[in-house]
Amino acid sequence: MIDISRLNHLSQARILVVGDVMLDRYYQGDTQRISPEAPVPVVRVSKIEDKAGGAANVARNIAHLDAKVGLLGLIGRDDNGDSLKQILAADGIRSELLAQDEHPTIAKMRVISRHQQVVRLDIEQNFSRQQAEALADQVTALLPDYDYVLVSDYAKGSLAAVGRIIASAKAAGKYVLVDPKQADLAVYRGADIITPNLSEFRLAGGDTSSEAAMFASARAMLERCGITAMLLTRSEHGMTLITASDTHHFPAQVLEVSDVTGAGDTVIATLAVMLGAGMALPQAVEMANLAAGLVVAKLGAATVSPQELAAKLNSHLFSQGDVYLTPFDKALQHIEFAKQNGERIVFTNGCFDILHAGHVRYLAQAKAQGDRLVVGLNSDASIKRLKGESRPVNPLDERATVLASLASVDWVLPFGDDPSEQDTPLQLILKVQPDVLVKGGDYTIDTIVGAREVLDAGGEVKVLQFVDGCSTSAIIKKIKG
Repeated sequence: MIDISRLNHLSQARILVVGDVMLDRYYQGDTQRISPEAPVPVVRVSKIEDKAGGAANVARNIAHLDAKVGLLGLIGRDDNGDSLKQILAADGIRSELLAQDEHPTIAKMRVISRHQQVVRLDIEQNFSRQQAEALADQVTALLPDYDYVLVSDYAKGSLAAVGRIIASAKAAGKYVLVDPKQADLAVYRGADIITPNLSEFRLAGGDTSSEAAMFASARAMLERCGITAMLLTRSEHGMTLITASDTHHFPAQVLEVSDVTGAGDTVIATLAVMLGAGMALPQAVEMANLAAGLVVAKLGAATVSPQELAAKLNSHLFSQGDVYLTPFDKALQHIEFAKQNGERIVFTNGCFDILHAGHVRYLAQAKAQGDRLVVGLNSDASIKRLKGESRPVNPLDERATVLASLASVDWVLPFGDDPSEQDTPLQLILKVQPDVLVKGGDYTIDTIVGAREVLDAGGEVKVLQFVDGCSTSAIIKKIKG
């Protein structure tokens, strides 16, 4: 399960991005006629927008996740280079862009009409080996300020000396991530993880004829090239993390794709940030997968904010279904996370020994008081003390499982194993700190356990009526009769 608390440490991630930087320019406008000069649409341009592209877009994704990021790359001494530097400065990115007199800044110009690309124009000239060596020379001086080095290769020549860059980073004890473009993955020897897509994997000799063949060829590739792990991005099939001994698959998280431009940049950027925030590798990949699902639903080379990612994670955790009976501390962590995402937490409690229609209606009414419902559930020992040795009819695990299956219930948290709690949910209420405390029956607010504490914390207390004629005791009596 993802350690949600790590999302509070995104700013601790320190990442140096090295690679092929470029400027993405978008010409947007309406199309209403065909040109009389040639059978092509005429786009009446109403908006021109410049964005960071390539490795610069990776850095921008990292910055938008609140991490510290530096960018090292090559540009031309031209207007496009100046525009790129201004964009990076506005995003708080520390850029170390080496301007070259004889090469232009790489630029991709897209004409877009009615949310569709009409044409793309590329201005580029591969950088020389000498220029790439000069770039590699700059890496060592920057390494002390960063913990992670992210190599973003777009095969434009900036990374012709990538072997030196990786060797320098590893010698300095840095974790190295690579988004590869070279057919020979051995040039990235020493990297901790590479993130090829299926096309890049096949180009490198990967076998995609079957799942088994894919994983076997990936492991052979990792061993041959001296790389620790591979995150294989598989488009609508999600992504797969492959190491020498393990395989973890993550299904795609998007329902509708708007534009895949820059999705790979978001994946590796999010992966680096989550690792830098202290997440384990599989958890970091899961977060990168969620980020990819968000960004491909946007137009152009977009980014994801911490708030968007947190909301997506919150939804994802609920959809998994394993949040209901998770370890106690994990459940409390998720409850707090839901609060941070603006959701109102409702709390109620009871024995719920034999679940009946009255319980179901009551819990639905309780859930309607907010966004998420926590049910405090008396332990078996607690019920015995309250109702006698013949109870409960159903043990805790079974009662919790039935409750968790209800659409109205989001968490089931047991209490009462400790006799010192006096069989009340007070300590649980203090830990959950709900926005709304709900109790059913003939209670008044001054007789509800935890009411004073919830009200003092700024919350609400509400009394709901149970459905008449429905009770566990009555059901037991009827069965015995």
